[in-house]
Amino acid sequence: MAALIPIKLNVNYEEEKERLKDFFLNFKQASADSMDTDTPKYMDILQRVVDREQTIVTVELDDIATFEDSRVQTVANIRRNAKHYIDLVSDVIDDLCSEISSTRDIDYQASVLDVIISQRRNRDTLRSNEFEDKFPPSLTRRFEVFFKPLKTDLAFAVRQINGAQIGHLITVRGIITRVTDIKPFLQVNTYTCESCGHEIFQEIKQRQFTPLTECPSAECASNQSRGKLYMQTRASKFLAFQEVKLQELTDQVPVGHIPRTMSLHMYGAACRQLTPGDVAEVSGIFLAMPYTGFRAIRAGLLTDTYMNVQYVHRLKKQYDEIELSEEDKKALENLKRDPAIYSRLARSIAPEIYGHDDVKKVLLLLLVGGVNKVVGDGMKIRGDINVCLMGDPGVAKSQLLKFIAKVAPRGVYTTGKGSSGVGLTAAVMRDPLTDEMVLEGGALVLADNGICCIDEFDKMDESDRTAIHEVMEQQTISISKAGINTTLNARASILAAANPLYGRYNTRISPTQNINLPAALLSRFDILYLILDKPSDDMDRLLADHVAYVHTHNKPPRQDFNVLEPRMIRHYVAHARNKRPILTREVSEYISSAYVGLRKQYKLDEDKERQFTYASPRTLLGIIRMAQALARIRLSDVVEAMDVNEALRLIDISKSSLADDQGKRNGRQATSPEAAILNLVKELTYEYGNSLPLPVVRQRLALRGYSDTQLESAIHEYSNLNVWQVDNQQLTFVH
Repeated sequence: MAALIPIKLNVNYEEEKERLKDFFLNFKQASADSMDTDTPKYMDILQRVVDREQTIVTVELDDIATFEDSRVQTVANIRRNAKHYIDLVSDVIDDLCSEISSTRDIDYQASVLDVIISQRRNRDTLRSNEFEDKFPPSLTRRFEVFFKPLKTDLAFAVRQINGAQIGHLITVRGIITRVTDIKPFLQVNTYTCESCGHEIFQEIKQRQFTPLTECPSAECASNQSRGKLYMQTRASKFLAFQEVKLQELTDQVPVGHIPRTMSLHMYGAACRQLTPGDVAEVSGIFLAMPYTGFRAIRAGLLTDTYMNVQYVHRLKKQYDEIELSEEDKKALENLKRDPAIYSRLARSIAPEIYGHDDVKKVLLLLLVGGVNKVVGDGMKIRGDINVCLMGDPGVAKSQLLKFIAKVAPRGVYTTGKGSSGVGLTAAVMRDPLTDEMVLEGGALVLADNGICCIDEFDKMDESDRTAIHEVMEQQTISISKAGINTTLNARASILAAANPLYGRYNTRISPTQNINLPAALLSRFDILYLILDKPSDDMDRLLADHVAYVHTHNKPPRQDFNVLEPRMIRHYVAHARNKRPILTREVSEYISSAYVGLRKQYKLDEDKERQFTYASPRTLLGIIRMAQALARIRLSDVVEAMDVNEALRLIDISKSSLADDQGKRNGRQATSPEAAILNLVKELTYEYGNSLPLPVVRQRLALRGYSDTQLESAIHEYSNLNVWQVDNQQLTFVH
């Protein structure tokens, strides 16, 4: 097999080093505060490196392009061969640092290597051996070099990267799915000879190495002693190493394909920048790596690929990490002075969706959240607000969930049937690197300090739904699997969307039967919003006009106010979350009396079989959380009575669509024979089970005064609703 012909590049690396040295010495950048450009930018950084105040040297390609006024010279070479240019830049920095004097002397706080280097220099002055080994450059360096790509570089999807980009500096966009623990990565191995006392340094440049066993020094060679070497771990150099899995975003995956993943290797200061669930643009060097050990035997000629990370840009930062530009600060100041900021923020949530103003206000409170508290004895009281949207099909529940997942810094969207209990909480799996059993977080762990949106909540299996109970109140996930006993944090707000029992809300049965969620789960939602789709000429026409306008012009109709972008909503919410409003004595008494009134009303509704939800002490905490969120939106440090009134209004309005139809439904319940027959047949299931003989049903109903015609009408109506089925004189309940 013929050897590949080597490609000769017209690159003189000595000239490149001179260019880079000139760049470090002479590049000056005006600061944003003043026009003083006397001090070179990178010489300041190198001075801090020499003084042990800084360990990271980030070389921005934009600075080199500005200095050379070209992107086809050094910048193009770095992007094409970044791995080699890291060594070149490190050599240039070594030369420059040797000319810079440090203001510090070696003291007891200095590292082990500093002491060894000092002792070695003192010893070398007493010895005349000039041919002895010097320290490897990578051992004495107290800095790490990273390249920051051009601002105009486009981010690729994982499937767009191919073999032509090996060795290049590229940028990839995706979501982080898995992050390993930090492990030490050996860079320089140090040995000590037991015979002559020499230190031997072995620089590791590959994934595997063979440890030295015999001393190669001149003294051992002249004495023919073959001194034995012992590894000195304290004098060796280790780098922090972390492996990260990056997965394609959903909008990057073609139809019919599954998302691809890429391995990211992070060394030194690049570690700990990413957490699972982050959406980021990661720049690095795309490299190939042969398999080692038994995997190499099995892989044969195959080679693995990875990216050596140089720069990370997180697209959605946490609220406390958001950095504002000057324009954003001015816009935020204008929003603070807006008296109608509450309604403006709420109406800016999903403006393409018509109406649902109160639902959007509830979702705004979900984004802002209440205040987390830790009581003196260590007990935690959650401040995150949980919301459930229940309604008929076609009322834009899923679109609202998608928008909230997009606006929240950490938003995870999942569906009921597509999620298992393990997928929501945590799975135990085997680490491919260390072969140990490790935990991999699910959707609720990925949404830590964010919002987890669960669509089709009613379609979840009961066993999977119970996994959410602990998260919704204690905000932790307790795991006892495969010898792993631990508790994971899941400080997430739950936003669930569900349909009533039979798909659409059935006005002939009670609200509790329609909702069909267990009381233990229902009480954990701070607010359950019921959205019924009722025909109305005026509303239907306005809705149709709105939808037609959106489809025609590809944007929502012009509002009577300026709609805020999702980015500005995120900035305002981040500013509002810095407030920690408190309750005054008057407001506390007012909340207490309002809660007592709610409990009394719940008791009356329960007696009439019209109860909508469960008023428990958790309802009281929900009112407080919503009132605190409203005070945060006003940027106030004190909760006022108006905040409590608005929270109570939202709780009342959540069942307003039900109350509008209350009179008609009550009348139907009293006069409709079909609904009464359904309740009587349900009572018979306690005696006969879910399958009832039809003659027995006829006999019991005849004793109650119902005719066969009314029974046939009830059978026909509820068969269409898939409540029961009739076959061979047997009536069988489906639900």
